[in-house]
Amino acid sequence: MPYSDSASPSLGKAFIALVRRDLLLAWKRPGDVLNPLFFFAMVATLFPLAVGPSVEQLALSGPGVLWVAALLAALLSLNSLFLTDYEDGSLDQLLLSPQPVVLLTLAKTTTHWLISGLPLVLVSPLIAVTFQMPGHAVGILMITLLLGTISLSLLGSIGAALTVGLNRGNALLSLLILPLAMPVLIFGARTVSLAAANDTVAAGIYFLGAYSAMAMVFAPFAAAAALKISNE
Repeated sequence: MPYSDSASPSLGKAFIALVRRDLLLAWKRPGDVLNPLFFFAMVATLFPLAVGPSVEQLALSGPGVLWVAALLAALLSLNSLFLTDYEDGSLDQLLLSPQPVVLLTLAKTTTHWLISGLPLVLVSPLIAVTFQMPGHAVGILMITLLLGTISLSLLGSIGAALTVGLNRGNALLSLLILPLAMPVLIFGARTVSLAAANDTVAAGIYFLGAYSAMAMVFAPFAAAAALKISNE
């Protein structure tokens, strides 16, 4: 029997229901949440041990190391964005639902950021201590990571939708996303370096904000189209 408008939930309720569903599934698989976080922490904390305790060296390399570690940690969890639903068949049911596919991709991307991107932002001040980063630069680091991880999750949803169900899709996903993520990495690391040197950082933050806004507008539609193509 076809769905009627009165029987279909509103877009807001459907979005919240999808996010809640994925959060509950992630709660049952804590490794999906902890693995990127541990990876970020290990890479960022091992680097000072390798290069030595020099304050000048740590201050110079710290922003780049933290941003590279955050980027790799985000890529680590992107492959599972749609893969679990694809393997258990629930992705087909979601695509056949009366709600638009764009809503599905946006909800799953939001959940991915909540369980992988947001924890990186929250733990970054603790990691920044190992690089002798000044307090005002730590605040800028959190702002840039907040905007950057949003962009990475949105861009990653496109690659995850294109590679869902493919063998060795994780390697292909990285090749697809890295060129798009390079501006985020460059401006994010450079903005934190300028903050540590007490230079102006407004341009970098504006760029990251504009980039994340542009990704928020276009990425859900691109991911929805890629998901339909991959599922045919």
